[in-house]
Amino acid sequence: MTTAEAYVEFAQREAHGVSPTYERLSYAVADDHALLALLDALPPAKRQPNLLFGVVRWLGGPVDDPAAFHDYVLAHWPVIDTELKRRATQTNEAGRCAVLLPVLAALPQPLALLEVGASAGLCLYPDRYAYRYGEHQVGDGVPILECAASGLTPPGRVPQVVWRAGLDLNPLDVTDPDDVSWLDALIWPEHAHRRSRLRAAAAVAAADPPLLVRGDLVDDLPALAARAPADATLVIFHTSVLYQVPAARRDAFVRLVGELPGHWIANEAPEVLPYEGLPDLPDAALHNVLALDGKPLAWTRGHGQAMTWFG
Repeated sequence: MTTAEAYVEFAQREAHGVSPTYERLSYAVADDHALLALLDALPPAKRQPNLLFGVVRWLGGPVDDPAAFHDYVLAHWPVIDTELKRRATQTNEAGRCAVLLPVLAALPQPLALLEVGASAGLCLYPDRYAYRYGEHQVGDGVPILECAASGLTPPGRVPQVVWRAGLDLNPLDVTDPDDVSWLDALIWPEHAHRRSRLRAAAAVAAADPPLLVRGDLVDDLPALAARAPADATLVIFHTSVLYQVPAARRDAFVRLVGELPGHWIANEAPEVLPYEGLPDLPDAALHNVLALDGKPLAWTRGHGQAMTWFG
């Protein structure tokens, strides 16, 4: 897929109906030969729309007007290029806990959670948040995570978590204003509710910081998993992470996680972690597949805003 095609696909499958600003901007970049030439000089993983738009927003540049965006990127390319190469799309969306909750609540309690690609660890607190599936609410914490769920009887409780740890190549610190500002820049322009959610979830994490370890998802996972308490159910999980991992390394991770004790929850795009015999998508938007121990369970939206259980 060319860079232009990737931006068109982002506009059609991810931004459409979710972020008019990013939809319009993605189409503009796809037709902008000057910007495409700059992007094509980058490593493939550094060309993605979310990363480019997030860096420009973090630097204070305009994203609401494609012409102004074009001028800003050309004028500031050296610093943009530097930030693109050193940063990653570490969108730490606590809302994803809403699609993890039905699986976590059904496992033998208590749980020891280990998130791969944890960013700042905001998804390590599913027991501290509250959830609303239509008219059904679970838990009494903050923030309240809204999820449109179909084909699913919502869980009656939040899980009991006695240990939480994260593994990341570049873990972020919710007590560091620079790290939080980067997480904020990755939230799409219109999503004020996600900004409020980030602040609330960051306060939860800052009050009881998780164990975050800088490391590789293959080389360093066994040692961290071994630190989990033996009297808890170990759950290794990840959401929208493996697309950033080279295919061979991804395969090595899948083999490894299948050999470790406990359970494995994956929430990744079907082209990143493929499964046979998946039902049809509920619509044309980009969806992840939620799976437990390699068994696909549901279609989920990227920010945890919806899930369709397979039944």
